[in-house]
Amino acid sequence: MTRTLDPALLIARQRPVVVRGLVRDWPIVRAGRDGPAAAAAYLKRFYRSAPVVGYTGDPTIGGRFFYDASGTAMNFTATRVALDAYLDRILATLDAFDAPARYVGSTDLDTYLPGFRAENDLAADFDGATPLASIWIGNRTTAATHFDMSNNIACCVVGRRRFTLFPPEQIANLYPGPLEPTPGGQVVSMVDPRAPDFARYPRFAEALASAEVIELEPGDVLVYPALWWHNVEALDGFNVLVNYWWNMAPRFMDSPMNTVLHGLLSLRDRPDSEKQAWRALFDYYVFGPAERPAEHLPEPMRGALAPLTDLSARRLRAQLVQRLNR
Repeated sequence: MTRTLDPALLIARQRPVVVRGLVRDWPIVRAGRDGPAAAAAYLKRFYRSAPVVGYTGDPTIGGRFFYDASGTAMNFTATRVALDAYLDRILATLDAFDAPARYVGSTDLDTYLPGFRAENDLAADFDGATPLASIWIGNRTTAATHFDMSNNIACCVVGRRRFTLFPPEQIANLYPGPLEPTPGGQVVSMVDPRAPDFARYPRFAEALASAEVIELEPGDVLVYPALWWHNVEALDGFNVLVNYWWNMAPRFMDSPMNTVLHGLLSLRDRPDSEKQAWRALFDYYVFGPAERPAEHLPEPMRGALAPLTDLSARRLRAQLVQRLNR
């Protein structure tokens, strides 16, 4: 029997939630029970030759995709590959202790494996939002601790996965790395949770005290909110995960990371007294109740303080671009 998920209800808890066995009847999960070769053969049924990005790292990185010793480049290479051939490379070194780390991450399901979701899709009501469904494939690899700007539903379908999750308020204790370059597009923690260097990163002990470690078996589903930091370890020689990212914010809203970057440009290096005053303004206009700044103003006077629409968002964006280009 198909079980339906209510993502909004689970995300409202603002904590990670595990739903055991929710997708255990998916055909990809059943194929995985017959072994890695059967799972790979199932995936190949849907592949239509479009190249994907394959990430390959030397055995010495221990499967952790991160920075090299210089800290200015990655410890892996990213190349366009044929998925079927890349799957064969993973299968060829399943049990080798010196196997390269191989990983295909965040690959759009509908684009690269058309038809897969017709047989393997989550029964969920996203309340009008359109989720982005992706697939992640690899051997024993680790995605360094990072956060995403969307809510996430992670479906473990082949192999086991270990998630170590940290709430957003632990950011300072996670010692974030540079804004760019990054291993996968998002800022990562400089600390390896598998072997933390407490002498170098002493506050990480506080982060660990608040961490949630969750191990998933094939068929299990993990739901967690946007901006939760997560370190993801694939624990077997062949692993597949399907995930759904979604936000309830309207599509016309800009990325908050752009605000962070602008804050670095306009606020960070001002005197502390000024920054505290600007904090009060941000609390009033941005982080407080959305209706408060405009509630005492007649409607014709509200301008950008009124609830945003697609049209007013475009106008505000044009105004910002004009100001930035002065």
